[in-house]
Amino acid sequence: MVTMESRRTSTPPLVLAATLGLAGACWAVSAWLMDGMDMGVATRPGAFGFFAAAWVTMMAAMMLPGAAPAVARHAQLAGTMRAALPFAGSYLAIWVLAGVVAYPLDRPHGTLAAGLAVIAAGVYELTPAKRQFRRRCREETRSGLGFGLCCLGSTAGLMAMLVAVDVMSLLWMAVITVLACAQKLLPAKVAIDVPVALAIIGLGFVIATSPALIPGLIRPAMPMPMSPAM
Repeated sequence: MVTMESRRTSTPPLVLAATLGLAGACWAVSAWLMDGMDMGVATRPGAFGFFAAAWVTMMAAMMLPGAAPAVARHAQLAGTMRAALPFAGSYLAIWVLAGVVAYPLDRPHGTLAAGLAVIAAGVYELTPAKRQFRRRCREETRSGLGFGLCCLGSTAGLMAMLVAVDVMSLLWMAVITVLACAQKLLPAKVAIDVPVALAIIGLGFVIATSPALIPGLIRPAMPMPMSPAM
């Protein structure tokens, strides 16, 4: 017979694998949905239905890898794998609501606006609020909603940066995912976090003043079709 202790032991690896597998599948779907949509700061979000589908898939792809250990811990404490689903679902629900806010903001804009948004994101990385949210994001496993709110507060600057530079870019998605995962899984270290924040601020200045240096940020205008000779 399977004992309660053996179930508790086997639950975390299974939940971890399932969560990471779902995230991997969402990366594949995101690549398919966003194919041809990457236009730098001129990217258009499309209809709300398309944006919602792309956003939900993106959030699962980007946020589940860093959240997977917390999902596994919650399931282990509950003693059943079934506890992982509502925890992960309510966690992602917070990010879905964030998409409702992001949609009206995700419009074609200039490189100056993008640069200022990235600078603001870098400054936010240095604030006490960011540090507090990050600490709580690493500790909160009682509910998916609480975990999601803390992680949203921790990652708000990075997500604003993504919306500013190109929300439909797989490359920028990957960059933000790496940063968000590192901040969820690793303890805060001034020697690392401050240089990262300063690098983000520096990137914002480059975007605002010399956007041509950032690959893919500005796409060349499509030539107008020639009218047939009369």
